[in-house]
Amino acid sequence: MTGFASSPPRAGSHEPSAAELPVLARIAGLLQGAKLAVLTGAGLSTDSGIPDYRGPGSVPRTPMTYQEFVGDGALRQRYWARNHLGWRHLRHADPNAGHYAVAALERQGLTSGIITQNVDRLHEDAGAVDVVDLHGRFDRVVCLNCRTVISRSHLADGLEGLNPGFVELVEAEGPIAAAPDADAELSQEEQIARFIIAECEVCGGMLKPDFVFFGENVPKDRVERSYAIVDAADALLVAGSSLTVMSGLRFPRYAKKTGKPVVIINRGPTRGDDTASIKLDAGVSPGLQYLATRL
Repeated sequence: MTGFASSPPRAGSHEPSAAELPVLARIAGLLQGAKLAVLTGAGLSTDSGIPDYRGPGSVPRTPMTYQEFVGDGALRQRYWARNHLGWRHLRHADPNAGHYAVAALERQGLTSGIITQNVDRLHEDAGAVDVVDLHGRFDRVVCLNCRTVISRSHLADGLEGLNPGFVELVEAEGPIAAAPDADAELSQEEQIARFIIAECEVCGGMLKPDFVFFGENVPKDRVERSYAIVDAADALLVAGSSLTVMSGLRFPRYAKKTGKPVVIINRGPTRGDDTASIKLDAGVSPGLQYLATRL
């Protein structure tokens, strides 16, 4: 990941602390024999070097909205210039112990499915199969006109051809801070103003990353699949999500309403803490590893 500034893996990420062990033992007791719906967020991927949005120490960010992206050509140009840098960070990230622990729970037949708010595809890279990418995927691009889907790698080749030397020029000025949605901090206004956006090769339409922007609705079929995962489960395990946005918060609220236990493991408070049967304020990888070997 040369040229990128990222969050280092947290110290001690593979072993729970002495203070966390009693809470994890309670969680294991509550979930013993249960089929789990697993909901994950950006806090799961911090140990892979991908910064989260709202965890302690996170740099405040205001992501671009869908309305801004489609309605303002200058903002769209800025977005693609930043994304052309930031997507490389996610492409080179590797699954961490938490992703492998979730995949292990699935292999053991202990999950009804995995719902992730992350677009980084690290669950799949770790071997998980039944995953709903609730907010979409960073590795695909969709045309908003003809709905053609292409790989982000293919688009990268096109953008390289349209903007030769852009990446090298920006990276030469210092490390790049990337975000979990493949965005990157970029302040070089002169380079941004010269950045050329690619159009759909099929119809010339507007291209957009194939993930959900703020102000955009999650596709109905993904929401329905996610509810079905919760319905098929005995309990809901939330790992690494602040549950700030309703797209994720709806599931612990629904689980609680239907009488299912909700366990939340997250560093810092969440908007769904009032739904939790047990809440562990901690990094998620150690807790997930603990549960994968004791359920």
